[in-house]
Amino acid sequence: MKFLNLKKVWSGRYLKHYELTYLNKAGKEKYYEIVSHKELYSFSDIGRKSSGISIVAICDEKLLLLKEFRMAVGRSIYNLCAGMLEEGESIEDCIRRELYEETGLRLKKIHKILPAAFAAVSISDIKNQIAFVEVEGEFSDHSSDNEEIQAALYTKEEVAALLETEEFSSRAQIAAYFFSEGKL
Repeated sequence: MKFLNLKKVWSGRYLKHYELTYLNKAGKEKYYEIVSHKELYSFSDIGRKSSGISIVAICDEKLLLLKEFRMAVGRSIYNLCAGMLEEGESIEDCIRRELYEETGLRLKKIHKILPAAFAAVSISDIKNQIAFVEVEGEFSDHSSDNEEIQAALYTKEEVAALLETEEFSSRAQIAAYFFSEGKL
């Protein structure tokens, strides 16, 4: 594949829409659409920076899951606590802020932060990191008026039952499955 052109189509508050022009392996000119959180000026900018964090949080041998309304799918789904990095913010500070805003819980210990991985490679260059942490404290809601979030802690058995009947984001579903199997 040979990239020929990168053109911004529109820019919203959180997403920017781009059209890529390239030559396919048969030498034909093709177009592809992507969205990004970042400003892209050249092909080398695509997928270069992480946008945020997803947090796999454990408290007293229970998994933290959020049931939150997601506008893009028009319903509530189970998800991990997550959010975008703010300008100049460290990943550790982002974890603390997102936990506080979405749940009121406090970060107790970071076990591992994985390198950034692509979130939706068919449509986007958005990269997120996944943090495995322990949390403590009491639930309280500090989210914005634009978020509808119900945070709760679930046992392995409760998570296994949710996996059979409820809808999840893919990242939360993977974490929930491994937690329910005792592998997390």
